Amino acid sequence: MRIKILADSTCDLTDELLAKHDIRRLPLGIVIGDKILKDGVEATPFDIFAYVDSGKGICMTNAINVAEYVAAYREEFENGADAILNFTISAELSSCYENSVLAAQDFENVYSIDTRSLSTGGGWLVLYAAELVAEGMSAADVAAACEKKKELSDASFVIDTLGYLHKGGRCSGLTAFAASALNLKPCLNLINGKIEVGKKYHGNIEKSLRRYIEDRLKGRTDLDMRRAIVTHTMFDNLGFVHEIVNLVKSLQPFKVVDITSAGCTISNHCGPNTMGVLIYREA
Repeated sequence: MRIKILADSTCDLTDELLAKHDIRRLPLGIVIGDKILKDGVEATPFDIFAYVDSGKGICMTNAINVAEYVAAYREEFENGADAILNFTISAELSSCYENSVLAAQDFENVYSIDTRSLSTGGGWLVLYAAELVAEGMSAADVAAACEKKKELSDASFVIDTLGYLHKGGRCSGLTAFAASALNLKPCLNLINGKIEVGKKYHGNIEKSLRRYIEDRLKGRTDLDMRRAIVTHTMFDNLGFVHEIVNLVKSLQPFKVVDITSAGCTISNHCGPNTMGVLIYREA
């Protein structure tokens, strides 16, 4: 049986990882001014940051609609797929999952999986599914395994500024001002599919991220060691990204530590100089 894995562009996996595991990425729409562009195809985080820096406002994201999912499913079945596993950003944050389920009603053997996460919190689960498919597991069994595994997600980010969240209506102006005045770097956690504010670090972003990584990993014995993913929007400070990766490796013996850059969705809401380590707990 040929099983095809699809994932929306919020999975933030690199082109190399997608190609290695034969995963198809479906782009969300990004509204920049009066244009709707395809995430990662027609628009990049650099376009978003430039637009916001110009003072014209904030960009918006559009979920993948039912017609787009129907077209993708039909194309994959016409290309020889026997079953499809489709992974989406948390249903608490987007209508992608709902649209995927509606589109799947026109087909057999399409499994829609709400990752209950975002970015490589979902991307980790997509790679987990790809590994199970490679082992010969059926589509139904892979979907069931992913439904269990997603409850063990440990996804988080530290952001440099609340300005983007404020402009997008996700935090008050007073909160954003206070965080800036006090030089606070909040940690955002994915809890039950929703974003919640966790620990607030004090100091510059580099210092805060070092402390965050230690808080997240040091001394833990409950982690799934098959991989960790460091995802970032620190495009101007890649040397520091690699420093963080080395810190991750020094704290826990993960078999693989991947580095990915966030796409338009995460970048649009969190802004530049955001970073997270995306991990899972062991069952």
